[in-house]
Amino acid sequence: MSRRLVIIPTYNEIENIERIVRNVFSQRASFDILVVDDNSPDQTSSKVEELQSEYKDRLFLEVRTEKSGLGTAYIHGFKWALKRDYEFIFEMDADFSHNPNDLIRLYNACVKQEADLAIGSRYVKGVNVVNWPMNRVLMSYFASKYVKLITRMNIQDTTAGFVCYRRKVLEKINLDTIQFVGYAFQIEMKFKAYLHKFNIVEVPVIFTDRTKGESKLSSNIISEAVFGVIKMKLKSLFGKEV
Repeated sequence: MSRRLVIIPTYNEIENIERIVRNVFSQRASFDILVVDDNSPDQTSSKVEELQSEYKDRLFLEVRTEKSGLGTAYIHGFKWALKRDYEFIFEMDADFSHNPNDLIRLYNACVKQEADLAIGSRYVKGVNVVNWPMNRVLMSYFASKYVKLITRMNIQDTTAGFVCYRRKVLEKINLDTIQFVGYAFQIEMKFKAYLHKFNIVEVPVIFTDRTKGESKLSSNIISEAVFGVIKMKLKSLFGKEV
């Protein structure tokens, strides 16, 4: 078993899942993969089960009963990882918006720069986003600026979903208190790591929008992020955010 686990949440990713799995396993460093599938109607989990025979004891699958949100999928994966001996736990999308070749760069940030949380950052060196319409680029960029302003975190890409956690970060954060289920989950996890004074390092990456499958972004997810950040910050001021 590798000390490194990549958690990939899926919902209707049949067009991407085999390629992303093979790509992660082709890296020069050894990674295990946990796919957390929300009972995809397109049979994503069946494809993963086929691949498990080829990648025995390296590819794992957890199938949930329904689509319950990105955040809860990752929490499920974190708890699964903490029951085992993984030291480095990664978040990564299935759609190749996160380049598997950058996994080792996030890992190196933890090992060589002593990061507790390494973030694959789109905005630490300019704006590194490919194939997004301008309105979505602006929305994402200014959302991170807004979060930085409210929370006072010195993080350029606060909404990034390509990250590596050291085990001790996930052990310290009370995962049962995580409230957000959409992309605001990414903000909340970073904020809690920040409050616990963990060393956070941003690694510049190029984010490429999916070419296959459909985006899961919705207005509810955006609303959760905008209003949830204020609530989260206020709770921290009264010592209720841990």
